[in-house]
Amino acid sequence: MIRINLLPSKKKKKAFALPPALIYGIAAVVVVTITVIAGTLYLNKQVSSKQEELTAKEQKLKKLQAALEEVKNYEKDNKDYREKTRIIETLKKNQIVPLRLLDEVSEMLPKGVWLTSLTDKGGIISIEGYAFTNSDLVNYVQNLKGSKYFTEVMLVESRQTQIEEFTIYKFSLTFKITV
Repeated sequence: MIRINLLPSKKKKKAFALPPALIYGIAAVVVVTITVIAGTLYLNKQVSSKQEELTAKEQKLKKLQAALEEVKNYEKDNKDYREKTRIIETLKKNQIVPLRLLDEVSEMLPKGVWLTSLTDKGGIISIEGYAFTNSDLVNYVQNLKGSKYFTEVMLVESRQTQIEEFTIYKFSLTFKITV
């Protein structure tokens, strides 16, 4: 036979129930922990991304600084080149004057006249020399006056002098050169 007890038992235990505030508190802590972990992961990813960008920009900056140095060196070299070119052009221009001077002075020199010095002081040429006769000296001065490169030809001094047994004329003259 089977017995069924329909009376409530005094020995029956009640189920343990957590208060709702504790359940909500645990749920809030779990949600906050998950949010903090997700936020930390997101921020770490952002930081690593920014560090990669920073590294890339630093490399680009180094390349640009190298290019800037190259441009500065080019500008310096270009300035040096222009200065050297200017000096060469000046030398070429100034080379013509002595060449023309010596060419004209020697071409117009008659027989019986020889030069002992030729000096240039700021475009004013001084010549000293000797001539056998006064007419040779006058002829030389006239030749210089006839040159298209010489102006203001002036006989400064002509003096008869004796060298050994010869009588000669020592002279000095000045003129300006125009090229």
